[in-house]
Amino acid sequence: MPRRKPAPAANDFLRRSIASAAARLMAEGGIGDYGAAKRKAARNLGSGDGDVLPSNEEIEAELRIYQSLYQEDEQRERLREMRETALEVMEFVADFRPCLTGAVLDGTAGRFSEVELDLFADSAKDVEISLLSRDISYEISDKGQPTHHAAHLPEAQLRLEWGDIPVLLSVYPLAGERQHKRSGHGSRSHARARPTAVAALLAEAGNP
Repeated sequence: MPRRKPAPAANDFLRRSIASAAARLMAEGGIGDYGAAKRKAARNLGSGDGDVLPSNEEIEAELRIYQSLYQEDEQRERLREMRETALEVMEFVADFRPCLTGAVLDGTAGRFSEVELDLFADSAKDVEISLLSRDISYEISDKGQPTHHAAHLPEAQLRLEWGDIPVLLSVYPLAGERQHKRSGHGSRSHARARPTAVAALLAEAGNP
């Protein structure tokens, strides 16, 4: 007999359950990727991949609720610290027109997040040379994607530690600067913010 599809109400309940479980995995389990979190949450709840999986927006909403209920003070302090770090690093790499993106920008950064910065250069080697000339250690995660095929993908990604804060530098061709949004890890889409906008976020948080 063909397998009966769950009723709409059951689907809605399962979607909310997966979204809530995925948010908890991101907040407490160190998973920074929406897609990975929702798939693992679905498996843990005995559900497979399919239409019942929640959207990234649904998970983000649940993540904000979870953080406000269980991590409010910790998350607020961590977010402030990471935005301050972002400004320091952005000043350090100012020649490459840095923009903040990701969880530190959208306000969902937690204990396992990293500062995500987009840089724009003629070549990723220019960024590497700049870091090396100032004795900044980093690791390379090459995307292996020719930039002339897809300007929305980074030419390379460089990971480093700034104090005790992890930082990810995604180096894009100069043409990529014209894009206002990008697809990040796990298809997360985020706006970009210049240093002045990040400073404004910090000032706003400090003056409730």
